[in-house]
Amino acid sequence: MNEQVIHFQPAAVRPDRARHEFGKLQQRLRRNVGKAIADFNMIEEGDRVMVCLSGGKDSYAMLDILLSLQRKAPIDFEILAVNLDQKQPDFPEHVLPDYLQSIGVPFHILEQDTYSVVKRVVPEGKTLCGLCSRLRRGSLYTFAKARGMTKIALGHHRDDIVETLFLNMFFGSKLKAMPPKLQSDDGEHIVIRPLAYCREADLTAYAEARRFPIIPCNLCGSQEHLQRKQIKQMLAEWEKRNPGRVENVFRSLQNVTLSHLADPTQFDFANLGARDGARRANLQQWLIEGE
Repeated sequence: MNEQVIHFQPAAVRPDRARHEFGKLQQRLRRNVGKAIADFNMIEEGDRVMVCLSGGKDSYAMLDILLSLQRKAPIDFEILAVNLDQKQPDFPEHVLPDYLQSIGVPFHILEQDTYSVVKRVVPEGKTLCGLCSRLRRGSLYTFAKARGMTKIALGHHRDDIVETLFLNMFFGSKLKAMPPKLQSDDGEHIVIRPLAYCREADLTAYAEARRFPIIPCNLCGSQEHLQRKQIKQMLAEWEKRNPGRVENVFRSLQNVTLSHLADPTQFDFANLGARDGARRANLQQWLIEGE
């Protein structure tokens, strides 16, 4: 395997102004992560938090910020950094262990050859992302349960959440996004997204300033999903013309009025002003059947 060598270098000494700007950026990110943790009660006393580290800018930043908050937190909780090595060709498997050892954080490299499974199952030319994501999630959930981890931290940020909202609306006819805190379908895991209030632009700048050893995300040969790419471009154009629009969309997810939407399973529209339940039921059946 021809490994791509990616060296970790400590951040260089910056001029006073650059250092000042980095300090403000770091403070903003820590404040946003701290607020998200508090608003959604993401981390509690005695938690064992599994921080999923992909080698991308977001997960590096998440780990870095959680470690800094852990040192000053009024509660005790553990952090275990976990990377899933899916055996993609040319994956630089030395990068993450070298980095994690250099900062002294407990970590585990979970090796699962999901790449071969995906390549065997998915037809040539089709996107690998869906099946790959499900296999990755299953592997991480299984490991978390075996190790007694009480929270699973993922590096999705505010822009990811807004993009997912529009993806589900435009291509799935569903009004849903990525919640900052989620219970898995089997009820056994709590997934948290500490970066839910953080802008992607801030995380990009932070990763550059901290010089994290970024691992390319296209090692499997699969390009970014076309639909998400379209949504990302749309939001970028909106933000360029109307700064603050993406933030407003995100805030709308925190300010929901079910009575002003149109889902009868979430709000009892049928009984608003209803006087005769039996007649209403008969009329409803007649309207549905068209007779």
